[in-house]
Amino acid sequence: MPSITRTFATTASPEAAHAYLADFRNAAEWDPGTVTCERTGGDGGVGTTYRNVSSFLGRTVELTYEATQVDAPRHVHLHGTGPSFEGDDIFEVAPATGGSRVVYTARMEFSGLSRLAAPLVQAYLPLLASKTIDQLRACLDRQAG
Repeated sequence: MPSITRTFATTASPEAAHAYLADFRNAAEWDPGTVTCERTGGDGGVGTTYRNVSSFLGRTVELTYEATQVDAPRHVHLHGTGPSFEGDDIFEVAPATGGSRVVYTARMEFSGLSRLAAPLVQAYLPLLASKTIDQLRACLDRQAG
């Protein structure tokens, strides 16, 4: 199962960082693969669902994400499903000098013929993660001001 974890600092407070991360519609701003993301149900808490259209390695897919854990201001867990895909986006937020420390974990599992792409995805993840973290940090830093 391809996965990656990155830790970074932001000037956003834990409360501001958590609020931004818990609203997965914001993925369109920070996730290079997300084309659009809209809320399809819920109030932003546990059980809230999102329709996410992503483009990854030349393929566009529609995914459904559900907020499975939302514990302000420390934890957000979103679980995504789609054709031959299951994944998790997990954020841990902690206070830090000058703002917050965020640990972001992305896990993906492929089924069917998509399983064959798992080694390629794992090889591509470090590059994608660097770009994602740069964009995510910039978005969170804007929440501080």
